[in-house]
Amino acid sequence: MPLDAATLARHCGGELRLADQLCRRELSLFKSAAATGTSITVACTQEAPLFSEVAEELNAAERVGFANVREYAGWSKDAAAAGPKMAALLAAAAEPMPSVSLISFESKGVALIYGRDESAVDAAARLADHLDVTVLLREPGALAPRHANEFPVLQGTIVSAKGHLGAFELRIDDYAVPAPSSRSRLVFGPARDGATSHCDLIVDLSGGTPLFTAHELRSGYLRADPRDAAAVERTLFEASHLVGEFDKPRFIDFRAELCAHSRSRITGCTRCLDVCPTGAISPAGNHVAIDPYICAGCGSCAALCPTGAEEYALPSADSLMRRLRTLILSYREAGGRDAVVLFHDGDHGEPLIDALARFSDGLPANLLPVRVNEVTQVGLEAIAALFAYGAVGVRFLTRARPKHDLAALVRTVALAQSIAEALGYGAPGGAAIVDLIQTDDPDSLAAALAGLSLGIAAANPASFMPRGPKRGVLEFALRELHLAAPQPVDLVPLAPGTPFGGLEINVEGCTLCLSCVSVCPTHALSDNAERPMLRFTESLCVQCGLCAATCPERVISLKPQIDFAAWEAPSRVVKEEEPFHCVECGKAFGTRSSIERVIAKLQNRHWMFSGGAGQNRVRVLMMCEDCRVQAVANESFDPHLGPQRPKVRMSEDYFVERAQENATTPGAPEAHDRLPNS
Repeated sequence: MPLDAATLARHCGGELRLADQLCRRELSLFKSAAATGTSITVACTQEAPLFSEVAEELNAAERVGFANVREYAGWSKDAAAAGPKMAALLAAAAEPMPSVSLISFESKGVALIYGRDESAVDAAARLADHLDVTVLLREPGALAPRHANEFPVLQGTIVSAKGHLGAFELRIDDYAVPAPSSRSRLVFGPARDGATSHCDLIVDLSGGTPLFTAHELRSGYLRADPRDAAAVERTLFEASHLVGEFDKPRFIDFRAELCAHSRSRITGCTRCLDVCPTGAISPAGNHVAIDPYICAGCGSCAALCPTGAEEYALPSADSLMRRLRTLILSYREAGGRDAVVLFHDGDHGEPLIDALARFSDGLPANLLPVRVNEVTQVGLEAIAALFAYGAVGVRFLTRARPKHDLAALVRTVALAQSIAEALGYGAPGGAAIVDLIQTDDPDSLAAALAGLSLGIAAANPASFMPRGPKRGVLEFALRELHLAAPQPVDLVPLAPGTPFGGLEINVEGCTLCLSCVSVCPTHALSDNAERPMLRFTESLCVQCGLCAATCPERVISLKPQIDFAAWEAPSRVVKEEEPFHCVECGKAFGTRSSIERVIAKLQNRHWMFSGGAGQNRVRVLMMCEDCRVQAVANESFDPHLGPQRPKVRMSEDYFVERAQENATTPGAPEAHDRLPNS
């Protein structure tokens, strides 16, 4: 492949050293570089195992990274023009990535084989030498007893399952044990419901409905169609190796204090609950809880979380964006134009790109591939930053039949497209500049890349350095996107459900009770300690809806939008009133309108606030909470000292009155022993 050494040396982000056979006869060059103690980027991923082994011997493994410039850039029909792209790939690969914490599974090899016939028993026999096996048969037919019972064979139907590798818990109905005296066929004893079972892994050969949603992502749950012999073989091989301790990354960093799920038992934001494919997220009071053992790392929750309570850790949002910043800025400084970023994963995207490079025309010179753990982890902040930095398009390469649900990614792409179009970044004719490429075929990928629609580049590209928590990074990226926009506008209307917007408040109906302030998780709504006041900061609002649901007067409604002018303005005073001062000590409490409204409704209209004594009680309403207690205690107000209640009348009272009336009225009819008509 052709190398533009001059361009690479100027823009690769470090000192450039060239070699022809670095992994063979020139391996000493790598060893000498590793001995310097500095960070090294090797522009070859094919021989990464060799270089990693050598670096391990030299105690330099943590200082060595890799960049794929051959399949990504050099093996292409545009290779001669790919110098800026190669420089950008090398510079981005040198960006440090923070370490990720791990969680551990422990499996002791206790396995449950769930099936319906002899195939489950045969599978158990093959695994018995590796695992502690139990067979559970759902509605078994005629099944011959085994010559020796090396493992239990039971009857039962799994009605619920929860857990993960090393910690499954099952509830089983129709549970029964076979009689040891079974002769030609297994005869099961009396069945019972509600049995429980614990195991480390489950091999499901029942051919029925999976026990878990997104079952292929549940660690320790292996499922195969019993009619597919090859699938069964793969499943048994995998199961035989699930004994011991296993590590996986903690994909999500969660900060409960930022979560906007609920307040005062009123549900607000449910975005993560709606998109989690594995059920790893569940309500837990005012916030949600994430089970890291069940989380499969799709990152959809973090991509949609409006407050930054959930942040993807492989890598974090600001780490990924720093790499994207280096990629675009290096490409631009090296003379590259019309950059389009392609997000892809390693399991699916890399093989497609490799096939395109080896057997076809390769990637275009302006297409910058970025490998991420899962494409569904990419949020709006990354897309907004890319356009602010000068990119003209963003694509996501996904499977034709995705492993993870793409609903969250589709929402993110649609939101990014609408914002970019509103600010003038859109392509001529309204073509998508942010889109998905869903294919498993390299030729289809090549066709999609050949017809890329390019948007309009930023008039004054940004160069900001993203740092800090996710929500702050997102806000800053959008502000920079607005400042660099080809056709900036201050107001961008958005669809309902987006995490930005304002509030429409009926000021006349608002009583300044401030219940909305108490439930606002982001402090977008605030009060004033000195006087009755309601303030609103639009840049902090995540449209969770808790304020509208809590407001007793129902005067608040959501208004999804991005108002950049409001973002730059200080907190807006929504309503302000004169405070009412205590008639005893002068302390300000409540609002004058509220106190006067209460007095007007009670004075001379209720027995407690009528007459001479009632006026004293009216005065108590004008006191603060401290003076009110003293007044009630000192004047011995009795809340039960009210007007005499009407005497309860019984049937006998009516009979007596009727008799008295008859006695005083000549010729009146006699009273009868019944109640009078009413």
